[in-house]
Amino acid sequence: MKIFVSMATSYGLVGAFILVAIIMWVSYTFAGLIKQKRMGSAIAIMVALVVAFIGGKITGGEKGISDIAMFGGVGLLGGGMMRDYTIVSTAYGVKVENLKKAGLAGTVALLFGIVFSFVIGVAVAWLMGYRDPAELATIGGGVETFVVGPVTGAALGVSSDVIALSIAAGVVKSVVAMILTPLVADKLKINNPTGAMIFGGLIGSTSGVAGGLAATDASLVPYGAMVATFYTGLGCLLTPTVLSLVTNMIF
Repeated sequence: MKIFVSMATSYGLVGAFILVAIIMWVSYTFAGLIKQKRMGSAIAIMVALVVAFIGGKITGGEKGISDIAMFGGVGLLGGGMMRDYTIVSTAYGVKVENLKKAGLAGTVALLFGIVFSFVIGVAVAWLMGYRDPAELATIGGGVETFVVGPVTGAALGVSSDVIALSIAAGVVKSVVAMILTPLVADKLKINNPTGAMIFGGLIGSTSGVAGGLAATDASLVPYGAMVATFYTGLGCLLTPTVLSLVTNMIF
């Protein structure tokens, strides 16, 4: 144990990979025991959220398990640099001829998914008692993805509490998408590259789409993740500008 603690503290990424490997092993083992092996990724995310919560409680910090020195590498592994690297590397698995097949349907799904998620988020925020247009737009952006929410909140100058709420909304959406995708994939025809791209455009959450498709058919992950990545970028462009302006005009 002393050797592990010393190694994990000195080489943070090594400790982070070991922790992730253990969580994945436990999650997929449990999923296999309940005859739902396709839900292994979703279970792993829920376990990771619990671990992060416990880490934050133990240390009183703000970065979850990475506040503990021996797990400091988790902050790097889960940070923006590695996230962007994996998004780019995932995109290399796309075949251009299949990407073209999405065509107009993929584009429409992308735009519809952004607007629909935003409207749902604004409606829920309104029912929760929020009335400030900037706060409504931020929570609406969070329902798009947990990246769009904070980008919108920072641009509009809302409080950190509202930004945190927008992130929470995006995380919930991601986990729900990851859990439900393998269960409804056959009924929704998410079993081919075109279907995966349209699904990615409608849902938008890169982690939710990638995790859900990985549990359905790993070969579909690059297609769904590619369009979901466009979703996040387009959401970051439209939400603090056009969508927030429309929200301001209405409310």
